[in-house]
Amino acid sequence: MSTAAMTPMGFSRAQVARIYWKEAKYELLKMSRMKTYALSVLGFPVMFYVLFGLLLNSREQALGGTTVPSYLIASYGTFGVMGTSLFGTAAALASERGLGWLQLKRASPMPPAAYFAAKVAMSMVFSALVVTLLMTLGVVFGGVHLTPLIAIKLLAILVAGSLPFAALGLGVGYFAGPNSATGVINLIYLPISFCSGLWVPYMFLPKFLRQFAHVLPSYHLSQLGLSLFGAGQQEPAATHWEVLLAFTLICLGLARIGFQRDKGKSYG
Repeated sequence: MSTAAMTPMGFSRAQVARIYWKEAKYELLKMSRMKTYALSVLGFPVMFYVLFGLLLNSREQALGGTTVPSYLIASYGTFGVMGTSLFGTAAALASERGLGWLQLKRASPMPPAAYFAAKVAMSMVFSALVVTLLMTLGVVFGGVHLTPLIAIKLLAILVAGSLPFAALGLGVGYFAGPNSATGVINLIYLPISFCSGLWVPYMFLPKFLRQFAHVLPSYHLSQLGLSLFGAGQQEPAATHWEVLLAFTLICLGLARIGFQRDKGKSYG
């Protein structure tokens, strides 16, 4: 085999691809078997959507330029994507750090990025499940009219939007302890969900919160989803993506700092 086809660690590119695939496969299998994770990240957005989108407000015909069931698919879809990403990365990473699992991973010849890529891939799969469930409920029970193109666009936007929150989760996972990670996540997750207009529609928030929302990634992701229904604040999509990209890079930088600090503690 030519050296051009080999990676710096001595693996062929095919072997590296297989390692990434195996790591992602077993990460997904592991989290699927954790009922507290799977049921909570899928169940909470669905429960809120059924309660507020289908049972209590289904007769309301106008909310931000669209129907309530349509509006809440985008807002609760964003809420669900955040939950799958934050809890799937931060809590799991903090727990595995505490158990010494990351030390074992570093001692193995596995590419370090495979571990983190697997967690991001797992978060994206669960994010896709959340969004698909909400769209199905909206179409079947809420009278939501979704063309195949709009459904694909919404799924793609929200799943891609899980990346900033997975990056945030990696950062939190490196700085929070195994016992405190869940609490730290909730201190981030719940307030920014409210301040972004995911629970109470953006137009009903106090003025100072509407202004503050523009610095939150969850606001920008939800606005991208709402724009597909002709709702939201009708701001340029490029602005939303730029904020999400900047937030992702900042969180990855934070995770990188935590990775180096943790590596020093383990082997310094």
